[in-house]
Amino acid sequence: MIKVENLHKSFGDTKVLKGISTVFEKGKTNLIIGQSGSGKTVFLKNLVGLFEPEQGFIYYEDKRYQNLTASERRNLRKEMGMVFQGGALFDSMNVEENVKFPLRMFTKLSNTEMKNRVQEVLERVNLKDVNTRFPAEISGGMQKRVSIARAIVNQPKFLFCDEPNSGLDPRTATVIDNLIQELTKEYNITTVINTHDMNSVFEIGEKIVYLQDGNLAWEGTKEEIHHSDNQDLSDFVYSSNLFRKVKKAYQRGL
Repeated sequence: MIKVENLHKSFGDTKVLKGISTVFEKGKTNLIIGQSGSGKTVFLKNLVGLFEPEQGFIYYEDKRYQNLTASERRNLRKEMGMVFQGGALFDSMNVEENVKFPLRMFTKLSNTEMKNRVQEVLERVNLKDVNTRFPAEISGGMQKRVSIARAIVNQPKFLFCDEPNSGLDPRTATVIDNLIQELTKEYNITTVINTHDMNSVFEIGEKIVYLQDGNLAWEGTKEEIHHSDNQDLSDFVYSSNLFRKVKKAYQRGL
């Protein structure tokens, strides 16, 4: 569980986050949505510790981040996994070396133990016989699965995903969505996903946080979106004919 209380973040005179409070639940896929400039990326970067808010608090289970020492923050970082928008794989490393990287940073496992753990997570994300291949030699969907394998190799308590479907075709995007949700349930992770993909919202969104101009404008489940009276949320979510049809079908009980 991650609890956020009255979070503020500014850059110079520009206020980006304006007092956000919410809870991201353990064992669920929690999605952050909103238009460009709404504060989604800044919010996520505060959650992973890349930015420091000037006001407010973030709790990781019972740990208040702002009160942790540098050593305690490093230990907390070991409990986090991150899937970056572009995958962020190291081009000069093969797949096995990429996935092994967090183990080298944060553990004292032997090389054999690391190799076994890497193989375990690669098989879990349905990747076989790719250990010695380099990122440029595999497809975009496979690269995202390698990125997910790397994010879970340390068995994190918290998983953060920044636009995990970016650049993927719809079918592959659905595969990635389902994989992230399966891993969230399987390992009982607190998963937070920053996305603009409405397919993801209705496919795996168990809790949705909608940001608007740096404020938390709405939160609820994917089912509750259909009944929301927040017009800005509706305009954003149902901007395409397809999702307007989804809403009508849902309201008719189809």
